[in-house]
Amino acid sequence: MSQHVFKRAAVVAATVGLAGLFGAGIASAHVTANVYGDQPAKGGYGSIFFRVPNEDAKLGTVKLEVDIKPEYGIGSVRTKPIPGWTAQVTESALPQPVTTASGTKITEAVTKVVWTAQPGTKIGQNEFQEFQISAGPLPANVDQLEFPAIQTYEGGKVVEWNQPTPAGGEEPEHPAPTVKLAAESTDGDHASMTAGASGTEAAAPASEDTTARWLGGAGLVVGALGLGIGGGAVLRSRLAATGHSAANGNTEGTK
Repeated sequence: MSQHVFKRAAVVAATVGLAGLFGAGIASAHVTANVYGDQPAKGGYGSIFFRVPNEDAKLGTVKLEVDIKPEYGIGSVRTKPIPGWTAQVTESALPQPVTTASGTKITEAVTKVVWTAQPGTKIGQNEFQEFQISAGPLPANVDQLEFPAIQTYEGGKVVEWNQPTPAGGEEPEHPAPTVKLAAESTDGDHASMTAGASGTEAAAPASEDTTARWLGGAGLVVGALGLGIGGGAVLRSRLAATGHSAANGNTEGTK
């Protein structure tokens, strides 16, 4: 009886586990914005990767459009070249100037980035591609960035990833890619950290050079001592041999 109950429990647990895995795979199969390493800080610059999986069994993905909200006032966006893809960054005049964390007023900002596949290139079945940008200065008055995106397949099929995810709520069917921002850091802290790192790096070679010189000097001293000891031993050996020969000669003369 107990063995039967345990078997049923094991089957149920395995079924639930598989369902969770498949559910996670389905839920994660959408366009996302990812950060590798430290989160970008408010008012600073950051590198963002848009991951685009192909969800169609027959059609390949040939285009990605990412909208950047004008109110963010992001004045600079650079794209990383990807073989087989072209990137276009669009700047637009802002309805109202945006003041950055440093006090600079922005009247034009980047509002869209579009990646288009060249002939013969696409994101195929069971494949994904990452599109990287470096952007800034990032807004200092929001906790996260939201990037509505449009994924275009061969033949003109379009999927929009533009639904906001409510705080503490369930993720929608087509969520917009988002990136959380870290707390704003001051330039002074950044400068001091850079200077501290440079000083540490500069001190390390100097210390290593001093140590090397001490070791080299010690090696020379040890080598000199070794030569002296070896030379003394050879001299003593020769003197002993000479004395032995002289003694033998005196003995023979006496006889």
